[in-house]
Amino acid sequence: MPKHPRIQIAEAHLAEASPLPPGAQVRHPHRGVGVVIADNGQTVVVRFPDGIAECEAELLTPELTVLQAVARDVWDDPLATITLGQATAIQSVNHAWGIFSRTRIELLPHQLWVCRQVNRTWPTRWLVADDVGLGKTVEAGLVLLSLQARGAVRRLLVLCPAGLVAQWQERLLGMFNIRVVRYSAEADTPRTDFWGTHDLVVASLQTLRTDHRARHQRLFQAEPWDLLMVDEAHHLNADQDGGPTRAHKLVERLIDERRVKSAVFFTGTPHRGKDYGFFSLLRLLNPSLFDPARPLGEQLPHLKEVMIRNNKQSVTNLNGERLFASPKVGSVTYAYSPEESRFYDLLSSFIITGKAYASSLGAADSRMATLVLIAMQKLASSSVAAIRRAIRGRLSRIRTQKQSVLSLQKKVSELQAEYDENLTTASFEELSQLEEQLAVATAGLQLMENEELRLAQLVEAADAVVEETKIKKMLEILDERFAGRSVLFFTEYKATQSLLMSALIAHFGADCATFINGDDRADEVVDAAGRVHTLRENREDASTRFNSGKVRFLVSTEAGGEGRDLQDQCHCLIHVDLPWNPMRLHQRVGRINRYGQKHAVEVLSLRNPDTVEALIWDRLNEKISRINQAFAHAMDEPEDLLQLVLGMASPALFTDLFSEAPHIERERLSEWFDATTASFGGEHAVKTVQQLIGHCARFDFKSTASEIPKLDLPAVQPFFERALRLNRRQVVKNGDWLSFKTPEGWMSDPLVSPRYEDMTFRRELKAQAGIDRLLGVGHVVVDRALADALASSARAATVQRTHLAEPLILFRIRDRVTRSNAEAQTVVAGVFWDVTEGKPRRVLSDWQALEQLNEICNAPGLSGGGSRAPDDAAEERRSVIVAAQHFIEAEMRTLAPDFKYPFAEPVIALWPTSRTRADGHGESADPGESDAGNRDGGAGKNSSAQTD
Repeated sequence: MPKHPRIQIAEAHLAEASPLPPGAQVRHPHRGVGVVIADNGQTVVVRFPDGIAECEAELLTPELTVLQAVARDVWDDPLATITLGQATAIQSVNHAWGIFSRTRIELLPHQLWVCRQVNRTWPTRWLVADDVGLGKTVEAGLVLLSLQARGAVRRLLVLCPAGLVAQWQERLLGMFNIRVVRYSAEADTPRTDFWGTHDLVVASLQTLRTDHRARHQRLFQAEPWDLLMVDEAHHLNADQDGGPTRAHKLVERLIDERRVKSAVFFTGTPHRGKDYGFFSLLRLLNPSLFDPARPLGEQLPHLKEVMIRNNKQSVTNLNGERLFASPKVGSVTYAYSPEESRFYDLLSSFIITGKAYASSLGAADSRMATLVLIAMQKLASSSVAAIRRAIRGRLSRIRTQKQSVLSLQKKVSELQAEYDENLTTASFEELSQLEEQLAVATAGLQLMENEELRLAQLVEAADAVVEETKIKKMLEILDERFAGRSVLFFTEYKATQSLLMSALIAHFGADCATFINGDDRADEVVDAAGRVHTLRENREDASTRFNSGKVRFLVSTEAGGEGRDLQDQCHCLIHVDLPWNPMRLHQRVGRINRYGQKHAVEVLSLRNPDTVEALIWDRLNEKISRINQAFAHAMDEPEDLLQLVLGMASPALFTDLFSEAPHIERERLSEWFDATTASFGGEHAVKTVQQLIGHCARFDFKSTASEIPKLDLPAVQPFFERALRLNRRQVVKNGDWLSFKTPEGWMSDPLVSPRYEDMTFRRELKAQAGIDRLLGVGHVVVDRALADALASSARAATVQRTHLAEPLILFRIRDRVTRSNAEAQTVVAGVFWDVTEGKPRRVLSDWQALEQLNEICNAPGLSGGGSRAPDDAAEERRSVIVAAQHFIEAEMRTLAPDFKYPFAEPVIALWPTSRTRADGHGESADPGESDAGNRDGGAGKNSSAQTD
């Protein structure tokens, strides 16, 4: 029977044939071990793990392949061989899933799945449109760490709204120990070379989109970015008539001029109601698949190639249990006191008169007067205190002077347009503040005849309201329904915020409440002694105190509507007022209905059924309920679909709805409402959302459960301890804490410390240790251990039959198509081979192979030193390797579906035996394990244990 060609190659190489045959393994002093493609005499073409290179022949040293190694009489050190296999499997698992990355938070299946989806190909282009509260920063960090680990990303640029810059910087550092530099216009000058000096940068979209002091010239002349991440990517909008926004133009230019290799966008509202804008966003990611000028039907089937959408209804833990319960939403009614009724009647008359007067003015003045009156309506819907502060200020201005408001008018109009377009928290918070200022600052514009007299009457009526019934009702709810619970309040306006804080302090004591708003300052807060104060606290400190339970109540404006995680101690939310856009309610609830919430979230709003605003909300909720019912018949996640419909609706629709309703006769209100909201949740919107959800990629635990690694960071610990042991270092254990002296060979990296104390592989110990004490892929000493193990020349070893019943061969699968050094990917698979039957007994994924190797290396009696060959003939062993490789090659389309031209190569082979070691010791003898209680004896290669 003729010998297999691979066996012939191995024998030729063993005989030191020259030239080097294709398939021979060689070692390069800098690039590691590779496989020969062609020997050209003075140079040799070699395929290394990081790509193909032509090397000087004299720099290459022949290395045994696994096929050659199993033909020897003396085999390798089992410990060194297993450690090489562990390192190879760890690298494969982490490159795909990011699960061994150093993050202090528990990783969830859908987050690991997102990481795998994004990292399956390189360069990568994805739009991640997960529902709020599912951990987009965690997903971003996992993607980044795994790409950094495989050398794909050195330069990162994060673009986000101005209000989220600090949050990105803080979370990447706190969760992942990734230090990004905040872009500063002052630091970016022709002399400083900001873009060349910093490789990891987070910048405000609002800042960077403007070419101030030639910043764009310096940005585009700098070294390209390996990865661009954009948060709130709906800022990259393009309108069919108005054209693209400046942010869109900036990102488009970065991509078109090849200043960005890969891009990942994040947004919760990917489709804003216009197909043109949606496909313009997708075109940035993949212009060959998406174009706003092409028919919708042609592009939808490609959505799954670029867009991910996960929702709260579908995400689970590793046991398949849902993580989120649907919020319990309710409302409580109250009635105005006689004093409040009189005030609101006067105010309604004032606004109706004002709008009639505005219609008689010129176009510019009419628009401004209407804008002021709408602002007053919104303030009044929040509280008497909010509108009273505004009308007092306006009356004071009128009596003193009339000032020009042209600049303020322009700013409000621009911000309103930006808000209508982008629906961002930052612009909404700023807009709310300006609306408070607007009613005061526009005193130079007369809203009606005898305005001064009418304002004085309003102030007098407002002053007669000593106690606001809505606030009183809220205190009753806290005493009865939410007794002893932490509660998050949301309001649009600072005056209402101060009013509520004063009431809470008077009722529950001085230290019961804190606040979040846009300028970290609360004015006119009354303390328990009746004194008026201005309070100051930044939002980070307020969030920390609330989450730790040091204060029971947090009163927030829309500044807390995004970017704050407030679920640690709280599952109760009260809407003090209702913003004129239902989407804001969803975003508010997302602050506590997020991962880590241990209870079903309870949400309450307060409404006065006698007001027109309450009637509009009733009809709006009815329509939203009908939309949900329509979705429920067709899809499993109606709540998530509704959020997309809300995101598609123009904020201007809701502004018109609430501002015009008071002028409509009650008997015509229903008819008018239906006509005004005809486009909201219409057939086009519903169909579009169903198409989006039906075509984009999404996590499904049932279909993905078998693929998700059932391991976490502790699975790296057996490898790391054995790597130390191979380098003659002991590990001192104190429970889950490890202390050790660093091997001298690892000290070539200047970032490696000579000694480490109290380190751990357990994320749950975050309360006891900073991230600097957490070990994992990405920690310099673990990375050094992996590099050391991957450079090992061990290929085959025998293991006692009690620990291994049949041969285990580990393979590395790679793609013959190469791009650049940083882009090489590998997939590891293992196979248990039934020698008797001549067929595989079990195929192992990379994480399953690591699990098996950990069990073997943790078995008692595994020793260092060489091992004798098994009893069977060398030809039989080699036939097993060849047959196993044939089997893996036949399965490669399943094992590595993303590779175009995959090929497999054996990494290690482990064989069962009951024979003694090559040095004559029985394989069960291991003096280094004699004190394995708190000390793990270290055994060097062919040496006995050595103490530090």
